[in-house]
Amino acid sequence: MKPKGMLVVAGVMSGTSADGINVALVRVGDTRGGARQRSGTASRAWSRDMVRGHECPGHTVKLLGHVEFPYAKQVRSAVLGAMNAGEISVAELARLNFLLGELYADAVLSAQRRFRVKTELVGCHGQTLYHQGEPKPFLGRQVATTWQTGEAATIAARVGVPVVSDFRPADMAVGGKGAPLVPFLDYLLFADSTGGRVVQNIGGIANLTAIPAGAAASEVVAFDTGPGNMVMDAVTEELFGRPYDRGGKIAASGDSLDRVIDDILRRPFFRKAPPKVAGREEFGREFVREFLQSCGRARKQDVVATATTLTARSIADAVRFVVNACPGGRKQPYAEMILSGGGAKNPTLVRMLSHELASVGIKIRFSDEFGLPSEAKEAVAFAMLAYETWHRRPSNLPSATGAKRAAVLGKISYP
Repeated sequence: MKPKGMLVVAGVMSGTSADGINVALVRVGDTRGGARQRSGTASRAWSRDMVRGHECPGHTVKLLGHVEFPYAKQVRSAVLGAMNAGEISVAELARLNFLLGELYADAVLSAQRRFRVKTELVGCHGQTLYHQGEPKPFLGRQVATTWQTGEAATIAARVGVPVVSDFRPADMAVGGKGAPLVPFLDYLLFADSTGGRVVQNIGGIANLTAIPAGAAASEVVAFDTGPGNMVMDAVTEELFGRPYDRGGKIAASGDSLDRVIDDILRRPFFRKAPPKVAGREEFGREFVREFLQSCGRARKQDVVATATTLTARSIADAVRFVVNACPGGRKQPYAEMILSGGGAKNPTLVRMLSHELASVGIKIRFSDEFGLPSEAKEAVAFAMLAYETWHRRPSNLPSATGAKRAAVLGKISYP
C-alpha cells in the first residue's frame, strides 16, 4: 500500500564548523495517514536501510541523494565573523541573512538537478550565529535566545515550495534549550529492543543521544558533550594555515598535554548534568585563545594532538556519565556507539575515542553501516523534522531538550 502523505523533502544543514551546506533529498511517507500525533512521543518505526528505502509502521523513508557545497572562503569568513560577535553592524547581519537564503536555494536547486528529483518541501536549519539555551538577565527579564540566519522566504520563492525553518525557538518557548533536536531522528533510526546504543555526532560541537534497550522516547537522554571539530579546526588553521587536520595526521604525530586537558575538563560546562548545550559561545574564539595560551611553547603538533584528545576524552566522559548515572543507580548496558559527523572521518580521533571507550565495553560503529552517510545525518534529520511540522506533529524530545512538553517546531514560508 502506498503510504499517505508521501513527500520528497530537502533537508538543509550548515553547522557550527561553518564549512558549507549539506543537502539531503529524502522521500518520506506516512503510514499513520497524516493524523496528528497527540502523545508527543516519536514513532519508533523507521527505515533500517536509508538507501534502498523501507516501509514500516509509522514512516517509509528513502534517501535519494546527498551533496555538500563548501562555502566560498569569503562567505565562511563572514559567517565565522558574525558568530558570537561582540560588535557587528545590523546592515551586515541583514545582508548575510539574505545572502545565505540565496546560497541555500542554490544548493537545493543544484541537488535537484544532480539527482533528477523535484523537492516538494524544504527543511532548512539555517546558520546558527548565537545560541544561549539558559536564561540570562536582559533588560529586567530572564531571557534565553537563539538565532539561525538564512532567509527562508528567499528559498521558498526560488525553489517554489514551502520551507520550514527556525526550528529551535518553539522548543525554547516551552522551557527547552532549543537543542539538541537531532535525537528525534536518532531515536527513530537506532532504537533497539535488545541493546542500548549511544549515537554520537561529531560536528563543530559534539553531541550524543543515549537510547537504552527498549526505551520509550521519554527515556532518551541527549546533550552536547563539548567541542567536536571546532577547537581542532581552529587550532590547525592558526598553527598550520589549514582549515582542518586532514585524516588526523598532524594529531597522530604529536603528544597530547594531559595537564591542559585535565584543567579544561574541570570547567563548569563539563561538570554540569544534562540537559545542556554548547556552541561557539563556549568553545569559539575566546576559548581557542585561552587554549593556545595554556599550551604555552609546546610543539605545534602537540597542540593539535591536545585539541583532538580533548574532544575524545570529553565524549568518553559523557558516555561514562550516561552509563553510570541512571535512575535507581542501576548501570545501563550500552554495547555500541553509532558515530557520525565530520569527526567520524578523522582516524586519529576515532582511535583515541575507541581507546577511551574500551573501559566501558562499547564498540564503535558508523552510521554509514546503517545506510546513512555520516555527513548526511543532520540534513536528513531536518528533512524529517520539516515533514513532522508539515503534518502538525511535535518533534522535539523533552527528555533531551528539557522542554516542559512536546512542541511542533519551526515556521513555514510559502512560495
